[in-house]
Amino acid sequence: MKHAAQHHGPATTRERSRPDPTRPAPVGIVIATRNRRASLAVTVRNLLALPERPEVLVVDNASTDGTRAMLARDFPRVRVLALPVNRGALARTHGVRALDTPYVAFSDDDSWWAPGSLTAAARHFEAHPRLGLLSARTLVGPADAADPLNDLLARSPLGTATDLPGTQVLGFLGCAAVARRTAYLDAGGYHPLLFFGAEETLLAYDLAARGWGVTHCPDVVAHHHPDPRPRSGRPAVVRRNELLTAWLRRPLPYALARTRALAADARRDPHARHALRETLTRLPAALRARRPLPPHVERAARLLDGAAS
Repeated sequence: MKHAAQHHGPATTRERSRPDPTRPAPVGIVIATRNRRASLAVTVRNLLALPERPEVLVVDNASTDGTRAMLARDFPRVRVLALPVNRGALARTHGVRALDTPYVAFSDDDSWWAPGSLTAAARHFEAHPRLGLLSARTLVGPADAADPLNDLLARSPLGTATDLPGTQVLGFLGCAAVARRTAYLDAGGYHPLLFFGAEETLLAYDLAARGWGVTHCPDVVAHHHPDPRPRSGRPAVVRRNELLTAWLRRPLPYALARTRALAADARRDPHARHALRETLTRLPAALRARRPLPPHVERAARLLDGAAS
């Protein structure tokens, strides 16, 4: 899971309380993509059909499969930000900076938003100035099966807060989240050390540490149609990034215990061995960037650790 926190949020400028239905919703969409031209075309087609008429920005992570030519030919309405190298999840931060909408919804090149969900998200943000990011309910594949993460987030032991919608969480699915642009940038966006894979927890931690609320709002719905084929190397990347997140933000005894557990698994599991090697390579940079969570967020993280065990 990618984990919620409660605290006093930063002051924000006053926002409109009622979106104007005759104008596009104040939510822009950022899609980070690399070499997924066919899937991206399906995603963009669905997003451009939304009644909210959102601005769609595709951040291309140095694709070599003709992605940019396809977008220029088939979707001239879509803005494209072409990066010279693959920046991983940091591509989303480039997209957030390039947009000027007050709220930013994230899609992957295999996900899109249900009609009306962006309007619902905007209303949540406008009614709750401390809300920094909301996690949507995710429906998977043509059958719209509920992603198991939905129930996990809905049952978060962090409960509710009077000044936030939904259930407080400290995690979300990257392709099913909407952020307040100022909050996202205030927290620094996705961390460059993680690149891709289980990168969401660290952003949720950093939002909560800055006083922003992170919640699960099931009335906001994202559709996700992932490639059913397994992604080579992903288990190792996830374990690496979970451990790096521990070293970046959690107490030293916790990080050391997680390192010992991965080292024990590495004796028999090649994925764990690869994850351990990659973590040790990045550990000096993680220690230089280490910033332990404030006590109230660490307490929330520990509560979630207990619920997941």
